[in-house]
This record gives sequence, C-alpha cells and structure tokens, in this order.
Amino acid sequence: MIVRDLNDMKGTDRAVSDAQWTSYRMLLAGDKMGFSFHITVLEAGSEHTFHYKNHFESVYCMKGKGSITDLGTGETHEIRPGVMYALNLHDKHILRAEEELHMACCFNPPVTGTEVHQADGSYAAPEDAEATS
Repeated sequence: MIVRDLNDMKGTDRAVSDAQWTSYRMLLAGDKMGFSFHITVLEAGSEHTFHYKNHFESVYCMKGKGSITDLGTGETHEIRPGVMYALNLHDKHILRAEEELHMACCFNPPVTGTEVHQADGSYAAPEDAEATS
C-alpha cells in the first residue's frame, strides 16, 4: 500500500513548479501503478498551452474557476469544481485560470517526475524521458 501526504511533498523533488503552476507528484512511474497521479495548482490569471501528444491525461477540478479551449475545434468549456476533462485525442489546448485552480490529474503512461514541458507544450515520449532520467 502506498500512502502519501501532499503536505509532506512541499519543498521536495515531488513538488515540480513551472510558469505559474506547481504539480505535486503523488504517484510516478516508479510506483508501478500504470499511471501517475498529481495535484496541480495553477495561479489565478495564468494561461497555459499544453499538448500531451505522448500521454493521455484526465483532470478533475477540485477548486477554482477557469476554462479550457480545444485548439483543434475552437470549443471552450468552463472549468469549475466538479468538472472533469479527458484529453482522449491528445488534444492541444489552452487552460486558463480565472481563479487559483486546484486540479487532480492522471497521466498514462505515467510520468517519471523529471519531465519538463517542451516548446510545443508536450512531455517527451516515455522512452525518451527514461533515457534522460
């Protein structure tokens, strides 16, 4: 059984920060669960373009208000507590945080914890990420 407390992750290598967000990596590839699980906090007023072309991601909003725009269709959807979205087509998107957003995220394949966003908003393919870890 794996039990972790988000509060214990603050200030460790499992708290990964980038441009106006922090992701607490609760489960990673090394945990051998077949997915990774993160709690991500996005700063109010921030805007992020992501394109997880090598991963599937599902996200559940626990707190805050924002929107997500599918750059393939142009559709924009409201994000608020209780809303989930899944990037089942590796959808390139813009995520906007009107208020601070607290999101629970799952990635498949799981991330290792050392990934950084590439220029196109993606993470490297898992085999590429393992080669650099």
